[in-house]
Amino acid sequence: MKAALLLCDHVKPQYLEEFGNYPDMFAQLFPEFEWTVFDVCNGHFPEDLDEHEVYFASGSHRSVYEEEDWIIRLLGVIREIYQQKKYFVGVCFGHQLIGQALGGKVIKSPNGWCVGAHEFEIQKQEAWMQPFQNSIRLLMMCQDQVVQLPEESTVLAGNEKCPVGIFKVGETMLGIQAHPEFSKEYDRLLMENRVHIMGESVVKNGVESLEKDIDAEVIREWVMQFIG
Repeated sequence: MKAALLLCDHVKPQYLEEFGNYPDMFAQLFPEFEWTVFDVCNGHFPEDLDEHEVYFASGSHRSVYEEEDWIIRLLGVIREIYQQKKYFVGVCFGHQLIGQALGGKVIKSPNGWCVGAHEFEIQKQEAWMQPFQNSIRLLMMCQDQVVQLPEESTVLAGNEKCPVGIFKVGETMLGIQAHPEFSKEYDRLLMENRVHIMGESVVKNGVESLEKDIDAEVIREWVMQFIG
């Protein structure tokens, strides 16, 4: 299956050797796909959406509500993907793109940074959530959140700090606020590099949470069955 990654950020050069870039992380999580990468944050966009069966969008240090040319253009592409009923899976910034593009609202969350391992309660079970479990623990790295949903949205999982943890719009758009493509080591690196932004207690709690098991393989299976 041909998959396209709409790349919205890059790993810093000094960390590429150890962790690879974001396309490497997605390819490792989803090795079944034949990947094409569109570096949208540098102005490289797909010309024909019919060339790929499923689209993914990565995280970013930017915010979907910023008035950047590439972000505005990308929001238009998301609307086209939705209108054409193409499958789309967005993580973190990609999750927020769905909300912003389709009529919802994204803001800096009053709950502050969500980092480290967070557990989400499943609020609506879908047939593609196999093997099913009542909650799913995933790695987080976000400050922005979807706070208002587009029409035809269903919240699938959430928790007190991040109520819209996983949601879908219609039957083809899936948003995951977490980062199933991240390793614990990379999540830790980002936290430790942002102590001055997040605060010591947030980082301390986030790093300690990495001792818990995460369910990246479960969400991987769910995504594969979502896109069928």
